[in-house]
Amino acid sequence: MRANRNTVVLQGPLAFRMQRLAAADQGAFGLQFTTMPAVAARLAGGFLRPVHSEDLESALQMALKAGGFAEIEPLAALPGMARAAARTLRRTWDADVDLEAFRSPRLADLALLERRVRECLPPAVRLPRDLRQLALGRLQHAKNVVGELLLDRLLSVPLIWQPLIRSLSEVIPVQWIEPGTADTKWFTGQIIAAPPRMPSAPRVMSCANPRSEVIESLRWTRQLLASGKVRPQEIAICAATTDEWDEHVLALAKGAALPIHLSDGLPALSTREGQACASLADVLLNGLSQDRVRRLFGHAIGQSRMLKELRHWRRALLNAAVRRAPDAGVSTIVENALELLSRGILVAHEAGEELLDPSARLLWQRALKSAPAEALGLSLQALRLTDASEAGASVVWCPAAHLVGAPRPYVWLLGLTSGTWPGRPREDPLLPEQLVPKYLLDPDPIGNQQRRAFELIRGQASGGCLISRSRRSAQGGLLPISPLLAKLGPAKALKRGRIPQHAFSETDRLLARPQDAAASPRIRSAMSCWSDWSAAKVSEHDGRVRAHHPVIDSALRRPQSATSLGRLLRNPLSFVWRYALGWQAPALVEEPLSIDARAWGELVHELLRRTVNQLEPDPGYTRADAAMLRNALHIAGLQVRDEWPLERPVPPLLLWQHTLASAEELAFRALRVDTTFSPGTRCWTEVPFGSREAAPGNWPWDTTTLVIVPGTSVSLHGSIDRLDLNAPGTSVRVTDYKTGPEPPHAEQIIVSGGASLQRVIYAIAAQQLLPDVRRVVARLFYLGEETPRSRELPNVDQAMQEVSGYIRQAWALLDAGTALPGLVREQYDDDRIALPADTEKYLRIKNGPFRRDFGTYARIWHAP
Repeated sequence: MRANRNTVVLQGPLAFRMQRLAAADQGAFGLQFTTMPAVAARLAGGFLRPVHSEDLESALQMALKAGGFAEIEPLAALPGMARAAARTLRRTWDADVDLEAFRSPRLADLALLERRVRECLPPAVRLPRDLRQLALGRLQHAKNVVGELLLDRLLSVPLIWQPLIRSLSEVIPVQWIEPGTADTKWFTGQIIAAPPRMPSAPRVMSCANPRSEVIESLRWTRQLLASGKVRPQEIAICAATTDEWDEHVLALAKGAALPIHLSDGLPALSTREGQACASLADVLLNGLSQDRVRRLFGHAIGQSRMLKELRHWRRALLNAAVRRAPDAGVSTIVENALELLSRGILVAHEAGEELLDPSARLLWQRALKSAPAEALGLSLQALRLTDASEAGASVVWCPAAHLVGAPRPYVWLLGLTSGTWPGRPREDPLLPEQLVPKYLLDPDPIGNQQRRAFELIRGQASGGCLISRSRRSAQGGLLPISPLLAKLGPAKALKRGRIPQHAFSETDRLLARPQDAAASPRIRSAMSCWSDWSAAKVSEHDGRVRAHHPVIDSALRRPQSATSLGRLLRNPLSFVWRYALGWQAPALVEEPLSIDARAWGELVHELLRRTVNQLEPDPGYTRADAAMLRNALHIAGLQVRDEWPLERPVPPLLLWQHTLASAEELAFRALRVDTTFSPGTRCWTEVPFGSREAAPGNWPWDTTTLVIVPGTSVSLHGSIDRLDLNAPGTSVRVTDYKTGPEPPHAEQIIVSGGASLQRVIYAIAAQQLLPDVRRVVARLFYLGEETPRSRELPNVDQAMQEVSGYIRQAWALLDAGTALPGLVREQYDDDRIALPADTEKYLRIKNGPFRRDFGTYARIWHAP
């Protein structure tokens, strides 16, 4: 027995899923669910199919490359041209506009594009008008191929398919269930009204912003599901278009563990495959860096060390092979991949084939077909993947046009603001109204379709219909009300911080029930911290810890540098954060245009170290003339130029070269600051002391010997910028170089409130490690001045005693549990982010209590 064939044309992908599920439940057979282009293709015969977006955009790219256009030639090579031309051609086809009938250069260009596209398409693919003409020539097969034709809840039928439907109605039964438009005069088949439903009275809500709208809709959803009377497949949340809310829906629904199906598909970049494509695009478009390559290889963030050139990567791999057992296979694979990536966007196709897994490769190919490789960022953002979750067992999040074809009894309509629902008609960028009248190109504007969708969805919402709008946009701008709400009465305003009757997630529940939140140790601690920050007293949230804390004691007993001692003296809490707890400020700049002040100082010191090391012992720094200094400094600059990018972020090449040139000039100024030396004087730069391991080189002392601050148990480590030792070994001079300009009253500086300890620490190290020395000179140079002047400590022994006393007091404070913020603010403070946002207000409130706890120690911050 032969089954009757029935063809059903549906409105949107949600209707396809729901109708197929319903047919399976009913055991129906002989049904085919399809679209009008697919009906025409099936009737046209053979293995023909309608043109898809990927086919069209790929063919348009080839058609545009051929050139020879009268008006659009300057636009042909732009990244978005293929996509814009595809939209324009789709509109002309849907409106059944014959481009060959117009005598305009612009229309002639589009007609030429259409002809070229037809030639570039695969053999089985046809344009809509060609499919329609072929189908009209085979109407005698409609009874066997199509059977009975049913148009189910279509909002509209494009003009191009109306002649085919009229012709089909003459040979087979054609029905239209609940047309979404009043324009049915052209339709010659049977119109069937949908089963009547008693629509629920709509309730209108006013929310703070788009995210608040999503939160309120999810609260409503959770409340319905918790009642046990409503199933997920009876609930829908929809908007005119979903782009603005997708991110909020994905994040909030995942946190709430709600079963939500996205009928419009998942944004590709929200999936692992999409992120793999994005990481590859990032490398090809922006160049090699360790972060980008690490993310591509393993989706793991690196240390933001900038390896931006292939030669840097090769050198880094060579260095790594020296440090550990060689693995030629891995090194070869990595280097081959890096060599491919270094060629940039020109090898986008090859890179995708070599470096992406099959599922990510399909996405990559789709992105490359839709636009040139230079626009990969935009192409990947526009891609969507089919949601694998089952629509028939989930709450659906969809555009309004999809819900029209598969209505649900419980509906929340989002985004009822002016210009969003209904949307405003947009003029076609390639066919403005002066070339083709709007009524021809767009006979059924999107705004009219969305108005009809709004009424149809409301009419089918028999269980409940809630409508919401945002008072402000995500950027904070005021949003006017949609005209669709004019007849629905006033909206109920919902505050963003209101306590809901039903929470949609655990976080929402804790916000709604302060007594439950207070039971959480983490939240209780946060609330206590907030309260303590506002109180004029010293608490554990300000830095008060128990006395003799082992973590702090361990940090204090480790060897200290000038930097760590500076933090200890000026900001005890910052010392605890950095050296006891190990907190580090993240490097936020991946590819800086300039290096910061600290890195600039390190660069100059590195050039000095390498230059002096080349000159010592032969011919000797003290005997080198200006030409020899310049030559040694140039060699040091070449070494730093190649090695620094392997270890830290540096600016782009041109700026990096300029930075090195400026640093070399500053280093040369430091090297020439002393022109005469006593005979036999030896000089060293970056002299290590207190090191854990012996430093290679010919140094004036054993670099592992312990250096202790007199009168304390604090050990020191670091390196002296420059050390000059006379021939008898009885007199030593240590120098601290500052790369900035000289501050006011520099001659009076001794420790500068704990910020300038280097000279004193250098003097302590030299005095202890060179027992024969009877005289120590500790000086300071500000190289930012045209003529740097020597600023010597007037009394080295007294300065060492002062620093020793400050360190003993700081140790005693921390040992007693007083790890409070210092009362001086640094110009650049990495740790400020861990303090209250309004730091100045916080310090004003705490100033009195802090001073009482610090006692006489506070005098250090006013020390010269």
